[in-house]
Amino acid sequence: MGYSLDFGWLADATGAITRGAATTVLLIAVTTLAGTFLSILGAAGRRNGPLLLKRAIGVYVEIIRNTPFLVQLFFIFFGLPSIGIRFDPLLAAMLAMTLNMAAYTTEIVGAGLDAVPRGQTEAALALGLRPRQVFVKIVLPQALKVIYPALTSQIIIMMLESAVVSQIAVRELTYEADMLQARTFRAFETYFVVTIVYLVLSMGLRRLLVSGGRRALGAGVS
Repeated sequence: MGYSLDFGWLADATGAITRGAATTVLLIAVTTLAGTFLSILGAAGRRNGPLLLKRAIGVYVEIIRNTPFLVQLFFIFFGLPSIGIRFDPLLAAMLAMTLNMAAYTTEIVGAGLDAVPRGQTEAALALGLRPRQVFVKIVLPQALKVIYPALTSQIIIMMLESAVVSQIAVRELTYEADMLQARTFRAFETYFVVTIVYLVLSMGLRRLLVSGGRRALGAGVS
């Protein structure tokens, strides 16, 4: 049986696709900022904090990295209400994505911190800088420059994984696609269009991150 392509519905669906893409962008923007901040704290704490904190961060990283993101999302959205902790779908998605990304990027940032020669820290301390100043002004910028390509890739991966949050009715791009194909019965055309949108978002985000990294961190970022 032949299949006749029909994209006539697309004009009426543009608004829904745009809203879904905007929600996806919002999710990854919040996740990137919060997840990167937490990962910097986590990497620093795992190397310089007290033993109990180091172990706690290590356990958190291992749990997140060795369990499916979908299970983490369901635990936050469906599991926590059993003990009286409730989040609306969008907030639950942001929390799950942030915790997931922070665990992976804690390892990435940690590798960058380890790559900075110890002698630079010792020299800065000898010049009278406080440990926090040494970390923020000397160690962290160099570490971020080293790990920026890996960090960029992790952000892109997290954006693509955001499609999973459609399972808790967050109206992001995949959710809108599911609703559209259910109404139009044009699954091939719907998911073809959404695939192109994801591709554009991924390529645009990578270009934005690379260009932004070059301005913020200087040469060597690619």
